[in-house]
Amino acid sequence: MKDCLFCKIVAKEIPAEIVHETGRTLAFRDIDPKAPTHVLVIPKEHHADAAALAEADDGLTDEVLKAAHAVAVLDQVAERGYRVVFNTGPAAGQTVFHTHAHVLGGRDLTWPPG
Repeated sequence: MKDCLFCKIVAKEIPAEIVHETGRTLAFRDIDPKAPTHVLVIPKEHHADAAALAEADDGLTDEVLKAAHAVAVLDQVAERGYRVVFNTGPAAGQTVFHTHAHVLGGRDLTWPPG
């Protein structure tokens, strides 16, 4: 997708503070963080949202979640706790239509969110 912001980050056309990378995932700091740890984990392959990623059914969803956990370990929030959020669709707050998991931690997170 040539107009996709996250595809451009994957292609290194747009800079990002990358904190973790695998063959099929990329994790980078959110430019508008909502917690001390706020990292976006994306598949390098374009899927519009979490539903499309799940339908791909090729193990990529698992890799995104494993990368999210790796980010939590790297940022030292895994033991205390962290949140992984997928916003799917405009009504859920998704603004970039390339699936991404928000990894949030480093402070107490209230419930319910939003």
